[in-house]
Amino acid sequence: MAQTGANPIISDLRDRIQHLEGAVARPKTALPFGVSEIDERLPGGGLTYGAIHEFAGGGAGAIDGAAAALFAAGIAARTKGKVVWCLARPDLFAPALAQVGLHPDRVIYVEAIKEEYVLEACEEALRFGGLGAVVAELVRLPMVASRRLQLAAEGSGTLGLLVRRWRRQTEAGDFGHPTAATSRWRISVLPSDPLPVPGLGRARWLAELIRIKAGESADFEIGACDAQGRISLFPDAGNGSDQTRRSVHTG
Repeated sequence: MAQTGANPIISDLRDRIQHLEGAVARPKTALPFGVSEIDERLPGGGLTYGAIHEFAGGGAGAIDGAAAALFAAGIAARTKGKVVWCLARPDLFAPALAQVGLHPDRVIYVEAIKEEYVLEACEEALRFGGLGAVVAELVRLPMVASRRLQLAAEGSGTLGLLVRRWRRQTEAGDFGHPTAATSRWRISVLPSDPLPVPGLGRARWLAELIRIKAGESADFEIGACDAQGRISLFPDAGNGSDQTRRSVHTG
């Protein structure tokens, strides 16, 4: 007599195989910034999904580091689905993330006691798939660890955003070491956009694309992420003096 009901074990195996085959066959897509001058510099017209991307502050201070974290948060805000944020230092200010479009109801925080566990959590989340993005705050990123994260991102098609943070100047030098990241960015704070009346204008950043696979480095003067995670390019970007292009918090 023929079996009328499907075997749940066989069905589960089929689903797993289809998921794996889909991960292999999935074409790489990109998340555009929506700013043509920037997207044209990026292969695929944006930040590649299924890859890891690095972000660091232009200086060793907390201000530039916060700008780098907000830049990454704005990118994550423009993805679809939940965002896993892995960290070892419990000093992340959730309202600031909400101001750049990454609302608390989308974020799953994974707090680890050591940075090694942050790497493990990030890799596991990247392998899981089905997430909008995975963010990890790291001081150091050895080449072997970065390759593991890159392979995990490639397998699931998830966007990996690595925010490099340091407590002291000596740690900042680690960002100069090579990694497997598809792109590497350095974010510095510039004087805010001037207003015709007293007050603070929109925050401005210097976004330096210091490495991109199959592309060339570039730098952009941008308006900080808005409530939807979007940035804007200042019309006079690239025409300023060296003094105006340096972070106001970098010596």
